[in-house]
Amino acid sequence: MRQLFGNRAFVLLMVSDFMQNIGIWIRNMALLFFIMEKSNHDPVAVSLLTVIEYVPIFVISMIGGVLADRWRPKRTMIWGDVLSFLSILLILFVVLAGYWQAVFAVTLVSAVVSQFSQPSSMKIIKRCLPDEHVPAATALSQTLMSLFIILGPMVGTTIYQTFGLLASLISLLVLFAASAIVLTFLPSSVDQAPDTTESARSLLKDMKAGFSYIASSRLLKVLLVVYMVLALGSGLVQPLDIFVITERLQLDMSSVQWFTALEGLGMLIGGLIAAVIAGKVKGTYLLFAGLSFLGLSTFVEVLSQWPMLTGTMRFLTGVLMAMAQTVLMAVMMQQVDEKFIGRLGGVMMPVFTGMMLIGSGFTGWYMSATSIVVVYFTAGALFLLSSFISMKLPISREPVQEEAEAPVSVNATVKV
Repeated sequence: MRQLFGNRAFVLLMVSDFMQNIGIWIRNMALLFFIMEKSNHDPVAVSLLTVIEYVPIFVISMIGGVLADRWRPKRTMIWGDVLSFLSILLILFVVLAGYWQAVFAVTLVSAVVSQFSQPSSMKIIKRCLPDEHVPAATALSQTLMSLFIILGPMVGTTIYQTFGLLASLISLLVLFAASAIVLTFLPSSVDQAPDTTESARSLLKDMKAGFSYIASSRLLKVLLVVYMVLALGSGLVQPLDIFVITERLQLDMSSVQWFTALEGLGMLIGGLIAAVIAGKVKGTYLLFAGLSFLGLSTFVEVLSQWPMLTGTMRFLTGVLMAMAQTVLMAVMMQQVDEKFIGRLGGVMMPVFTGMMLIGSGFTGWYMSATSIVVVYFTAGALFLLSSFISMKLPISREPVQEEAEAPVSVNATVKV
């Protein structure tokens, strides 16, 4: 852990991520409340905002990953913050001019920008840290995310309700500008120019190379299947959370926030534990334990009629899932060739989001035809299935390498 905080590039990235996370939550909550007020609580307008945030994952994610693999990561992240700053400035102008509907278009621009910035951050971490420190780094990143799951909505809501939309947008301008300034202090060594042969290839060839890289690696194929099964199960239960609280526990729907906070607290603690034990416990064991417990806790949650038991399961699930997510990220960071990191994320994120949305779209009909217990047991079975699939991950200490003889063809050399 001491080595991480002694690494200048990693510390600067963490500071930038901290400011960006604050900004994202302030933006999300401010726009949500603003659109609720302007549309007179129209669910279509609110759902449209959510769709706009997810569309770039499907449309831009793969292209963003390819371009992030081509571009200088430091420069890409700085431009990401600059463009986010400009998009917020544009929101400010259209709101003051009275054209509040334009918020949707500007939000889309902001969401698109993030698809280029995120893979660049992963490339910098891989460049500035030795492989043995990557698990601890990803654990700290997970901890930061968990902290904002707990605090983010409260901070965003407080600023909006106390000071209004104008103050929320101005605070965003300050945060994104400060983040861009912090990133300029990253050492130039993390911003090496890409291989000229890579940049000379067409965008389509680069995308094909990314798919070939995944298809030729047993590790990445297994990881992709784990993502798909996990996302499908998550999609089944996510929309029904409110029914567990109201129907099974007989509590008011406002109680959902406390169970979400318990899970967020568990994720925070799980991230800290993962940072401490990173490298000391075999990654596949942590992943198997986290996914298995998620399956069992899903069974218990839907059967439980005691708030204390449900809350305890939520907390423990958060702990183990944070550790499991840290392992997944560490595996990708350690064993994926640096020039394919962006493209791997460009495939994984749309697949995960798509499978989750399929589950969410199916679960209402499924519950109507059966019961909430059947739906949760189905999801629990999927989580258990993903845990057993994860045991097939061929964890290697050496990264999956691209074949030297053919730029597009890939030969994965992964040791069991």
